Amino acid sequence: MPLLYVTDLAYPARGRRYCDEDILLTSRLREHFPLALCHPLDAAAVMADFDAVVVRNSGPVLHYQEAYDAFRAVARAAGTRVYNPLTGRGDMAGKQYLLDLTAAGYPVIPTIDDPADLALLPAAPSYAVKPKQGADSIGLTFTAHPGGPAGVNLIQPRIDFAYEVSFYFVDDAFQYALHAPDPARRWQLEPYEATAADLDFARAFIEWNTLSHGIQRVDACRAPSGELLLVELEDLNPYLSLDLVPPAAQEAFVTALTRSLHSFLTV
Repeated sequence: MPLLYVTDLAYPARGRRYCDEDILLTSRLREHFPLALCHPLDAAAVMADFDAVVVRNSGPVLHYQEAYDAFRAVARAAGTRVYNPLTGRGDMAGKQYLLDLTAAGYPVIPTIDDPADLALLPAAPSYAVKPKQGADSIGLTFTAHPGGPAGVNLIQPRIDFAYEVSFYFVDDAFQYALHAPDPARRWQLEPYEATAADLDFARAFIEWNTLSHGIQRVDACRAPSGELLLVELEDLNPYLSLDLVPPAAQEAFVTALTRSLHSFLTV
């Protein structure tokens, strides 16, 4: 069953090389599937010739929002299998999930989208303000007095966290975790030994998202109180930092992804 693998090999990610990761993954997936690569701007035009489309390191879709929306519309109309499935409730659907999870009482950085609701957030000397349709920290600012119209920006208390940590899943199976010991250097990552409590935290968001198949990354920060708080639920095209994990973990990830794709293609 031929796969169309969507990636932007030239995307200039800060502190990461998208192309290396996708060269590695496609070299391994070719052992199991006929496979071709294409740029995200070309996916809608060529995907009819493939049994499924695998969206990987294609960059923030806000840089090509019209083409991405057209891709989703064509895929839905044709019943094309897209991996990750287009039913994701995390970043794939925008940032509304941060508001929904806050309202539902999940352990997430408290989030509002209306400056008039500032009293609903824990008091803080500074607040993070970022576009509701943003990605990759584009447009992120910090201010003591958030303003502007309702529904445009996300507003969160600025948290003096100890470190950030990411948990990587294929389907609902945990694969590995990485953390950034220095909060000022988000992409200088090291392997992280996740505790049972950490995994319970991460799995709660995987379960909430209800994707039957796919790659997901749960990004969190360790708050001053010691608890983990969700930063982002990446379910569109999460970068995996596979070059930073031990060979055994890398091999296990490739095996899990291959198994997931075989299952996805037979659903």
